[in-house]
Amino acid sequence: MVIEVVRIGQRVVRDDRVTTHVALVSRAFGCSKIFMTEVNPEIKDTLEKINKTWGGDFVVEFIDNWKSIVKMKKVDYKIVHLTMYGESINDVDEQLGKEENLLIVVGAEKVPREIYELADYNVGIGSQPHSEISALAILLDRIQKGNQFKNSFSNARRKIIPTKKGKNVIVAERRD
Repeated sequence: MVIEVVRIGQRVVRDDRVTTHVALVSRAFGCSKIFMTEVNPEIKDTLEKINKTWGGDFVVEFIDNWKSIVKMKKVDYKIVHLTMYGESINDVDEQLGKEENLLIVVGAEKVPREIYELADYNVGIGSQPHSEISALAILLDRIQKGNQFKNSFSNARRKIIPTKKGKNVIVAERRD
């Protein structure tokens, strides 16, 4: 399964941290790419540093128009829009897990009405206001059934070894 994310909009300055965390969750939970509009370019630098240290080849791509990406991807991907007002995750998670390619749309502020129509799935995680970061993490965990945590990140300089107490981190030799 290929999973990518589109982040629509950003409330300037206020959302830098939230958008960074949407990208971090996307990367850590098995997505291959995130498309972003209206974003601080330092976010891309941060994710590139994370890739260098922790491995992987997660891609951050800046775009001008979310609609053109969604329409282009709709040919080969199912479009999943995370919204408080959608179908319950409990009703669609099994079906989403069977899809071959997903493009997940995560809004910042009020998203344009058109995304509701373009989406194949409008999915709600709970029926109360909460963070788009938590909604994305829950969706990705549900559709992958926790298997995303078995992924190995290639070229990692650091790797955490799970341990009951303390910290166990393997640091590889520098390869640059």
